[in-house]
Amino acid sequence: MISRRALMQSLAAFGAAPAFAQKSGSKKTLVVVFLRGGVDGLSMVPPIGDPALAPLRPSLKPTRPLPLDATFGLHPAMSALAPLFQAKQLAVVHAVGLPSSPRSHFEAQDILESGSAGRRARDGWLNRAGRALDDAAFSMVAVQNGLPGSMQGDASALAFPSLKDLRIGGGDVSAATFESLYAQAVDQALRTSGHEAFDSVAKVKTEGLAERPPQNGAVWPRSTLGRRLQDLARLIHADVGLHLAATELGGFDTHLAQGSDEGQLAQRLKELSEALAAFAVDLGPKLADVTLLTMTEFGRTARENGTRGTDHGTASASLVLGGGVNGGRVLSDWPGLTKLYEGRDLAVTTDLRSVMSECLDATGLRGKDVFPDFTPARVGLFG
Repeated sequence: MISRRALMQSLAAFGAAPAFAQKSGSKKTLVVVFLRGGVDGLSMVPPIGDPALAPLRPSLKPTRPLPLDATFGLHPAMSALAPLFQAKQLAVVHAVGLPSSPRSHFEAQDILESGSAGRRARDGWLNRAGRALDDAAFSMVAVQNGLPGSMQGDASALAFPSLKDLRIGGGDVSAATFESLYAQAVDQALRTSGHEAFDSVAKVKTEGLAERPPQNGAVWPRSTLGRRLQDLARLIHADVGLHLAATELGGFDTHLAQGSDEGQLAQRLKELSEALAAFAVDLGPKLADVTLLTMTEFGRTARENGTRGTDHGTASASLVLGGGVNGGRVLSDWPGLTKLYEGRDLAVTTDLRSVMSECLDATGLRGKDVFPDFTPARVGLFG
């Protein structure tokens, strides 16, 4: 008889682990896009009404921002998102981050993905939320290379780079061998989860989900993020029970030659905005039951450096997209740029965990139960 510990180790190799928790009746989906590298929120959503911005960034401030309100604009490379903001399906939360977040990429990412502050929890915040979901194979999915820290833990999760590459098993381990591990399990829930995993993979293959064309006239960009979000849209259309989803986009560590209206940051922001816009169009009416959140480990310094870039900072900005979002607004307790945190950074005035919690609530899960030693404050993204 295989031991429970051995079984869990075997499952971890496939990016999946069974869940043991009270289940939720949630039918909605939360998609989290991690923007790795530390997004410069002061360029992505520049505070055009703050007179301190120009002296701090003589060569980096966008010269043609798209006005969102009297205080904030949108980087011109993100024009694809302007219609969603005007339709009140997109909101921005500015001066957001974790208090006392380190300026190390890996440490800050670990802390954020665990949903803690100043220390890393043993599991991820999405995995803790996922304990309340059913055991369907596609309840919690990451479309990227490897399971992100936010989904690591005891609840079931799948990770794959694309639907075309989805398979159970890998290397010299055959599907029959993998299935036999489940067959030996003493817990009926494990056997059920195993068969559901195989049934779900079969559904992807037999119904050709990986080849389903765009819906509602969507035109998807030929980018890595575009392909990943298109696969998530396919899963949502297929009603496979997707409740929590994650993917990522890197390349935001802009220490030198960051650029203004154009340049390396503009290219990343264009890729992000075009993929998010196509996602919204493809989902059409289904967007009403979907919330998408972007997050990053930290922002950038308020003052540009000597190589026309920005260094590791503190607060940044997050985008929240969805049919239920009370959008068309930039939500911020704006601290201003005249008095910087530690003399260098935009200060955090909204704890990112409050945003994460509110997005979980909108998905039918209990955000306040997910974050250890933290009481979320109301941000006002919904309702």
